[in-house]
Amino acid sequence: SVWNLRYELQPSDLLMIRKIVESTGFFHSYEVDIAVELVEERLSHGDASGYHFIIAENDSSPGGYVCFGEIACTTGSFDVYWIAVTKEHQGCGLGRALMTLTEARIAASGGRRIYLETSGRSDYLPTRRFYERCNYDKAAELPDFYAENDSKVIYVKCIQKA
Repeated sequence: SVWNLRYELQPSDLLMIRKIVESTGFFHSYEVDIAVELVEERLSHGDASGYHFIIAENDSSPGGYVCFGEIACTTGSFDVYWIAVTKEHQGCGLGRALMTLTEARIAASGGRRIYLETSGRSDYLPTRRFYERCNYDKAAELPDFYAENDSKVIYVKCIQKA
């Protein structure tokens, strides 16, 4: 598929991002709400929100999106808060393309390191493998972080050497 990329949000993206995140089947409703709250923050406060987005769509059909930003009180450390591709478009390279674009934008703004966090549960194994295929290294695992037997796994990628 040929994807159109957008870097600015529109009010209609509140519903579109909800649909993208829900379609993955990975997230609880309260997690979906958080993804939408970041869109609201960006729409309300622009760059001051600290949240930046890349949206991939074709013919107004959503494909996926990424939300990232510099981590407060750091110099050049960024978080990828969300990366999600609709269930129907997973496995076709869109996630990798969004990650590559995100890394380029972070590097262009002086970013040095990118961090990602995910669950250690077995159903998140495809997510962790995706990060590893994108050359992220597992930096830490915090046991029982989200819930009992649900660790937080933290990945990092250095994009500029000091």
